[in-house]
Amino acid sequence: MTADPNTPADKPARLAGEAADLWRSLPDKPLFFALLATWVLLFHFLGNSTFGYKDTPSLFSWMNYAYSNSADDEHGYLVPFVVLALLVWKRNELTPLPKSPWWPALSLVVLGLLIHIVGFVVQQTRLSIVAFFVGLYGLSGLVWGRQWLKATFFPCYLFIFSFPLGTLAESITFPLRLMATKITVALAHFPLGIEVLSNGTSIWDPGGRYQYEVAAACSGLRSLTAILALAMIYGFMQFQTSWPRLVLVLSAFPLAVFGNVVRLATIIFAAEGFNQSAGNYVHRSWLLSLLPYVPAILGLIILGRLLDRRVVRPAAALEIKPV
Repeated sequence: MTADPNTPADKPARLAGEAADLWRSLPDKPLFFALLATWVLLFHFLGNSTFGYKDTPSLFSWMNYAYSNSADDEHGYLVPFVVLALLVWKRNELTPLPKSPWWPALSLVVLGLLIHIVGFVVQQTRLSIVAFFVGLYGLSGLVWGRQWLKATFFPCYLFIFSFPLGTLAESITFPLRLMATKITVALAHFPLGIEVLSNGTSIWDPGGRYQYEVAAACSGLRSLTAILALAMIYGFMQFQTSWPRLVLVLSAFPLAVFGNVVRLATIIFAAEGFNQSAGNYVHRSWLLSLLPYVPAILGLIILGRLLDRRVVRPAAALEIKPV
């Protein structure tokens, strides 16, 4: 009597076995890791030419400093693990691929090197981050071939989320704050019947019972980043064609704004019903800080189901043959 490989108890063992098969299918691993070590050492010792707020030549130390000093960029720590997890998810597609050196991929490595040189000269370390991941992607294609590059474009493009915005975030957060403020005030007026006033990113009660400032931390940038990443991952995992993926990615922006408006409206509703301290509690609660993600994720799921009906089911129907 043999165990069913599809039972929940055997799934981890099967996953480990399939991941091991993927690892064994990769030829020239010593060559790849030697090239990778050289690439990493280059960016460790000559990766950063700005010695202002972080005195280090290492690109990775600079990235660590940027991530640790901005709550909007902390997700950068998770990106490499997400990419690795998605490569394992694609294991059954990657394992049978023919893998051999493909010299045209060297152009990606050269492109990464040129971008790094420009970033190093003009002291823009963020350009060097782009250069590092472009070159890393190119090295994998150089050793394992064109089909590997094509198959791993997703999830390697997710490395874009390793780019720390830092002070550049202000150009994004301020319009988001203004938009969220205007929508929240309009929502308070019409459906909720709550009379509030606004000026810029400030919201207050005409009677002076409460007042709130939609600060940069409340702009919704973190939820926008998370929802955008989820939309990209969901789109590539669920669909094979480009247009439903694009629809999901574009939907991340209004869904993230809507989620943030729900949270701001909840704060105003609590303050109106009780007092400013109640609104402050909603604002500071870590559990309620997850509120913007609920409508956004539900929206992605619903939209994905609607697109699935439009894309997948008609294609499946074409395969039905009359008896």
